[in-house]
Amino acid sequence: MTQARTLQSVARDALTGGQMLFVAFGALVLVPLITGLDPNVAFFTAGIGTLIFQFCTKRQVPVFLASSFAFIAPISAGIGNWGVADTLGGLIAAGGLYLVLSALVKWRGVGMLHRYLPPVVVGPVIMVIGLNLAPVAVSQAMGVLSGEQVVDPSTALFISISTLTTTLLVAILGRGIFRLIPILAGITVGYSLSLYFGLVDFSKFANVPWFAMPNFTAPSFNWEAILFILPVAIAPAIEHIGDILAISSVTGKDYLKKPGLHRTMLGDGLATMAAAAFGGPPNTTYSEVTGAVMLTKAFNPVIMTWAAVIAILVSFTAPLGVFLQTIPTVVMGGIMTLLFGSIAVVGMNTLVRHKVDLNDARNLCIVSVILIFGIGGMAINISVGGPAAEMLELCKQTPLASNMVEACANLEKPRNFALQGIALCSIVGILLNLLLPKSKPE
Repeated sequence: MTQARTLQSVARDALTGGQMLFVAFGALVLVPLITGLDPNVAFFTAGIGTLIFQFCTKRQVPVFLASSFAFIAPISAGIGNWGVADTLGGLIAAGGLYLVLSALVKWRGVGMLHRYLPPVVVGPVIMVIGLNLAPVAVSQAMGVLSGEQVVDPSTALFISISTLTTTLLVAILGRGIFRLIPILAGITVGYSLSLYFGLVDFSKFANVPWFAMPNFTAPSFNWEAILFILPVAIAPAIEHIGDILAISSVTGKDYLKKPGLHRTMLGDGLATMAAAAFGGPPNTTYSEVTGAVMLTKAFNPVIMTWAAVIAILVSFTAPLGVFLQTIPTVVMGGIMTLLFGSIAVVGMNTLVRHKVDLNDARNLCIVSVILIFGIGGMAINISVGGPAAEMLELCKQTPLASNMVEACANLEKPRNFALQGIALCSIVGILLNLLLPKSKPE
């Protein structure tokens, strides 16, 4: 009898874990589909990341980790500038920043983060992340890809607007578990319309095995990519605190104290590093799953273990990844229109929720500069390399083997890269917050 109850309990936990993965499904696959990473790898790294998080937190927090929206812009830009491998190296460094913040929280407490990364800095940086992506969403919604009209404009708008409308209606009017899957509902409607208009290419299914190893990609390390991506981790690291507060509120437990914010941030950072090491997008805690936990009262962290295991098993299902890659860009454009706007609103809400006074000249200056630098494309060119004159002269005068001549010639060429976008505005915001004097009361 006891054994039967145990099996029944395990089956119930596994089923609930599958439901949690279903809730996270739409958001989980969206990041790799937008950035060009492999969706099957994203499933694998979501599962591995969640298990790492549970290990670090002693399996006390019922959260699921998967693809982070905050990194969409830097991943896309990084792949365009340096390729996938170097971008993954930058993402590993971003995960390492979580580890540094975890150590600082352990040493100095949570107040240290609020001092150096207050809402007046984090809020507008999150807004920049969303608003920078607006042109990408609009272009894809109108059927434009890489500057080329790939879908008839009227057809593209009909499909993308229908996708967007479905997503909006499910998010607002949905009840129960359905309210937590607006992205999945929108993609379903958009994909169905794309089938009707003949926009889905099924040729990719030729000779696809039922099961296959995900297309893992090894990272490489490039200082330019690292310095470009590293500051982006600031915003999701601060959001992490909000996510932990949210799940604490849902379960009635204070996870900031036990297991402690330093442990949850450590788990998030190691999960992100592991994800990038396999070729997946960075991980973050999912508010959709937190909503499902609140709805179902499924507070047992073992359920998330099952969700992670199922995600890993799903990652070896090759036809799923191919199917996801057949989703037309116009469908993704409709989803991204809402998604990227929502990211910007999260930043705005950060300012509102913490009652940041924008009548204060100091706050107004910080927010204004962050927004204009981030959205306007401000860039600071930095030169790295180039030897001292003595070293270069010695190199020229020393007899060299033929394979060293080119290397010596390259010494004369310092490497240039630009600090811009989210990275630049994050650093500028932090410096302004530290350097600008507090406004004097009138």
